[in-house]
Amino acid sequence: MDQPGGGEERKVVTSTKADGEQKGSGPVEDRVQYPDPNTEAGPLLDDSSALDENHIEIESGKSVNALNRSKKSVRWSQELVTESPIPRTMSSDDHRSGPYVAYSSASANDNPSSSNFKNTMETVKDALGRWRKRVGEATKKAEDIAGNTWQHLKTGPSLADAALGRLAQGTKVLAEGGYEKIFRQTFETVPEEQLQDSFACYLSTSAGPVMGVLYVSTAKLAFCSDNPLSYKASDKTEWSYYKVVIPLHQLKAVNPSSSRTNPSEKYIQVISLDTHEFWFMGFLNYNGSVQCLQDALEAHNLQSV
Repeated sequence: MDQPGGGEERKVVTSTKADGEQKGSGPVEDRVQYPDPNTEAGPLLDDSSALDENHIEIESGKSVNALNRSKKSVRWSQELVTESPIPRTMSSDDHRSGPYVAYSSASANDNPSSSNFKNTMETVKDALGRWRKRVGEATKKAEDIAGNTWQHLKTGPSLADAALGRLAQGTKVLAEGGYEKIFRQTFETVPEEQLQDSFACYLSTSAGPVMGVLYVSTAKLAFCSDNPLSYKASDKTEWSYYKVVIPLHQLKAVNPSSSRTNPSEKYIQVISLDTHEFWFMGFLNYNGSVQCLQDALEAHNLQSV
């Protein structure tokens, strides 16, 4: 039969089977409207499809508007895009660095092949060589002083007593005004006699090493203990400083030596003309003391000739 709008009604018969239904169920009629192909109206669209298309168009319009709003004009600074002229020998890596790499012309004296440049390099090498030698000498002196100090403290019967004795002696020297005054107060001197040097050390005795100071003057070698030593006199105990005095004209030999089993233990043997021997050890400045004693002996021998 005819339907309003130019469509016609058709009967569509579908058979459905479901679990539990009986075989004798009748057909089910569904009525579906088909558009008239002669009309200008398009196919009928589902409302949900139309809403989706409208939603897509709205979202697309928003995206385009947002994109248009995000567009901004950009202008490059002329200083940033200006590059330095590239020399012929510039590498590709330097070229990529842009305005941060610059080249300047070098003078003839800066040429590694020039004579002035070579002379400058030789001067630098000589200076470094001298500096290295001085550093080596200073390092060796520091090592010698450290070793001598340790050996000096070990020579005494007590490490702590030796350290305290050195501190007490240093305080005494400062209070008395120096080794020169202590030397003249401790020993008899002649007017023209001058103190050459003094060395902290030990004197070997039958009672053990005695800590003191060895003085070298233009007239004699003299040793005095830092502290008074006790000794028996009759039934009494007396205290006195241990002293040794050898005039230079009685001096026969100065022999440096060291222990075979422990080379760090160094000694100086002093022999007088009447064959008396004195052994000094534990010097804080061993090399300096050997040189000073040998110079004093040599100077006196030259005067005697």
